[in-house]
Amino acid sequence: MPRETVIIECTEARNEGKPASRYMTTRNKKTQTEKVEKVKYNWFLRRRTLHREIKS
Repeated sequence: MPRETVIIECTEARNEGKPASRYMTTRNKKTQTEKVEKVKYNWFLRRRTLHREIKS
């Protein structure tokens, strides 16, 4: 299957000493070879932040 499940984690939370929010998403391995980056809501910081794919 070309689709793969990945975990994305907040990039700003650890710098502020708060827990990092994580989301699960999918990506197509054949068309998207770079790591996933999305702007998602972080419940601990109460704002939208950049989330990047982590090593799974």
